[in-house]
Amino acid sequence: MLAGMPEHLELPRPCRLALTAGWNLAESLGLPVAGYAVAAALAGRDGRDVGMVAAAAVIWLAAAGRKVCTGSVPGLVTISALVLTLQTAVVIATGSVLFFLLQFPLANLGLCLLFARTAPTRRPLVAQLAAEVVALRHPSHHPGLHRFFQGATWLWAGIFAVSTVGLAVLMALESVRVFLLLTMAVTIGGVAAGTAASAWWFVRVLRRSGLRVRFA
Repeated sequence: MLAGMPEHLELPRPCRLALTAGWNLAESLGLPVAGYAVAAALAGRDGRDVGMVAAAAVIWLAAAGRKVCTGSVPGLVTISALVLTLQTAVVIATGSVLFFLLQFPLANLGLCLLFARTAPTRRPLVAQLAAEVVALRHPSHHPGLHRFFQGATWLWAGIFAVSTVGLAVLMALESVRVFLLLTMAVTIGGVAAGTAASAWWFVRVLRRSGLRVRFA
């Protein structure tokens, strides 16, 4: 009877799902932002540089704490740590406005390489993030799901690659103020487009494979 049961995917119940996702986002984004804000406020004139160092230090401390307590580091924390480290190095290495702006396309390039590195492996990054951020449990042996997670990881690598090129072009053509505004628009637009495309693709894979999602 168990062998004949349909395979399914499991998500936590809505309250638990919101708590899990909120905790992961707070840990990977909220902690470094808070570290930056506090350090920058205390440092005064050199607040930007000190804030960047503090943000990177906070996220690495969070990663070390996770490693000690659970034996592993969540993907979002790893991404935040790598991106913040790269940005901090660029900002601290030079006081040039050009190099300060360069951190944005470089951060996207780093994300592109990170996603692309895991895409062809048995543990594509999108699958790891789905398991960590929304606690999605799925049959690991299902070939259709594995191909989806690999393809979605390549999709995000492509989105960050396009963002890298777009931001590099904007940095060369636009003023600093306009560039920063467009950077926000490009980032939000890319994330929204990638999320919508991934969700649509995921639903299609579920329908084609006959898989169901249920609350654990």
